[in-house]
This record gives sequence, C-alpha cells and structure tokens, in this order.
Amino acid sequence: MTAPDSLPLHALAEDNLASASPDLLRAMVKTFADALMSAEADALCNAEYGQVSDERVNHRNGYRPREWDTRAGTVELAVPKLRQGSYFPHWLLERRRRAEQALVSVVATAYLLGVSTRRVEKLAESLGVTQLSKSQVSAMAKHLDEQVAAFRNRPLDAGPHTFVWMDALTQKVREGGRIINVHALIAVGVNSDGHREILGIDVATAEDGAGWLAFLRSLIARGLSGVQLVISDAHMGLVNAIGAALPGASWQRCRTHYARALLSQVPKSAQPWVATLLRTVFEQPDTDAVKAQMRHVLDALEAKFPKAAAHLDAAQGDVLAFTAFPRESWRQIWSNNPQERLNKEIRRRTDVVGIFPDRTALIRLVGAVLAEQNDEWTEARRYMGRELLAKARLHSIESETDDTALPAELSA
Repeated sequence: MTAPDSLPLHALAEDNLASASPDLLRAMVKTFADALMSAEADALCNAEYGQVSDERVNHRNGYRPREWDTRAGTVELAVPKLRQGSYFPHWLLERRRRAEQALVSVVATAYLLGVSTRRVEKLAESLGVTQLSKSQVSAMAKHLDEQVAAFRNRPLDAGPHTFVWMDALTQKVREGGRIINVHALIAVGVNSDGHREILGIDVATAEDGAGWLAFLRSLIARGLSGVQLVISDAHMGLVNAIGAALPGASWQRCRTHYARALLSQVPKSAQPWVATLLRTVFEQPDTDAVKAQMRHVLDALEAKFPKAAAHLDAAQGDVLAFTAFPRESWRQIWSNNPQERLNKEIRRRTDVVGIFPDRTALIRLVGAVLAEQNDEWTEARRYMGRELLAKARLHSIESETDDTALPAELSA
C-alpha cells in the first residue's frame, strides 16, 4: 500500500459522484491526509518516494495503520514508517481524544527528560513521539492542563449529592531524584438529576487524614452539599476526614473492600464459602431480614472461624449502614459501585506509563480520563431516579439512628 504522489481529484470526484457514493468526503480526506504524510516523509528522507538520489538520508519502511476520527467519520490512514528513526504527523496527535493526548504527553515528557524505562521508550516509539520536540510537548501539555484545571475547579452546582464514593489509587512518581508513592484521591457522587458525576481529583503524598480533609474541604468550597451517605474503605484517615468535613453524613464501608479484609481472616480453602455466606446478607428483601441474616452468618462463622466472626461483628454497623436508606437504592449503593469500574479504567491507562515523571503529569493523565468519563456519564441514562433520591434524603433523616451514623469518636 502506497500513498499517491499526486491527487487525482477530478477522477476521484467523478467516480464517487457517478456511483452516488456517500463516502466522497471521507475518501477525499483520506487522499489529502495520505498525500500530506507522504510529502512530510519524503522531506525527512530528503528524496521523493522511490527516487534514487545521492542526497537521500533515509528510506521508507512500510506503513503503520491509524484510525483518524474526523467530522466526515473515521478514516483509515497509512502512516509512513522510516527505516531509521520514526515519523508521526503532529496534526494527527493534536486531534486525539483528551485521554490519549494526555497519555502521549506523559510518555513524551518522560522520554524527553531522559527518565523513561525501556517499556516507556518502546511505547513512545510505537506512538511516534520520538519526533516530538520539547516545544510541541509543552504546547500539548499546556492545552491539556488548561482543560483538566477547568474540570477540577468547576462549580459543583448540580447538588445535592446524596451519595458519594471516595477512594485513592497509589501511583509511582519521580520526585527529588527518587521514586515515591503518591495517592490520587478521587470522589464520585450522584447529583440531583440522578446522574453519576466525578466530583474531583487531587494528589496527596500520604493517604492520611490531612490529605483527605483538604480534599473534602476543597469539594465543599466548590459547592458539594446535601451528602447523606459516603461509601469508602475503612482507612482511618479518610473516615476521620469524612466525620470532620461532613458531620451530617453516614458512612458505609465499601462492600468490596470489606470482603477482602474478612477473607484474609480465614484459610484460603474456606474463602469461597465465607464469601458466599457474606453475600447472602446483601441479598435480603428488607432491613429486618438483612439484620436476621447477619446474625445467622455470625453464628455460622463463630462455629468454625471465631476470629472472622469477631472481625465481622465489630464491622457490622459500618457494613450495614445502607439499611437506613430505601430498599430500591441498595443495589446502587453497594453493588453497582461506580468507583470500582472507574478505578479499572484509570489503571488501564496509568499502568502503561508505570512511573510518572512528576505529579503534574499524573494529574494531567488521570484528570483527562476522568473528564472524558464524566462527559459519558452526563449523556448516559440516570443512575438513580429523582424520586428515589428525594425518598432517600427523606428516609435517611427520618430513620437516623446511632448505629447508622458515624461513630461518635469519628464525628467529633
């Protein structure tokens, strides 16, 4: 497959119009783009394709397929490959989706700073970033940073956010000449319209109370309000921060995180049985049935694994906080957790980078991924109905009890 040296526009238009093809514009875009890339590759080789010249400094080496999303539809391009070095058109990089631009920017930054690993260098070459100059990387990063900053600082005016999920992802960053672990703090909520909304993202050196408290206060300053229930793991710094910043909210221990903690209390051979036993608690039709099943599970564990039974007994108030809310909302609270799926999508991108060159690069990539996901959630169907949210807010106020609220020592 070779790109044409000239553009047979008359013949191209005539053939497509004669057959009444709806793909005329897309075919013309492809022809122009392939010709432009061929000319740029010829300039790098210092000779035209197939030309014998003493001034030639490089040779073609096949093509790399690349999909290009345009207003005319998706165009299949053939990007020329060179025998030495690589070529990738800067205008094709600029038109990638935000998350893809961010990934390219992060890899390019690491490559140019000379801190990339062998894996990152291989990825950079496959993306064609070896031809990016520092000025191009800087321009791309500036554009993305502006978009991410606007997303992170936007007003949270779609409240009240009745349900909020919070979690932290550990990432590796180069800082002060060494590699350290930092934590990307992320919050997701359900707004008054019933749609999921990514509330914010920040990076903290340690997942302690100070980092979480500063993050929560920044969300409140941007307009976070009306929170009735926060779902998270049992990290003490996070739970303390929730109690201090959101004193009127209940706290639900994340079912997924707690299941892992409980299973660590029993032998591996017994873990499937214990996991199934715990799952039955969440499958009950009403609050009374849930609490009765919890007592049954505690009795069953006490007979075989007293240590696990004591662990569950101590955590049951936090694990069953969802029962203070309408039955119709239970599945969204503890089963259809948007945070878990979001974490997988983030890790799919960050695992490619491995070690970020700095914190700014981490925020750029994760922020771009979150902004895209938030756009998709805005256009998707409602996560919860408006009537259910109104009922949940009323139900929580009416049924508020000591065992569903945050422990007194945490809400002080």
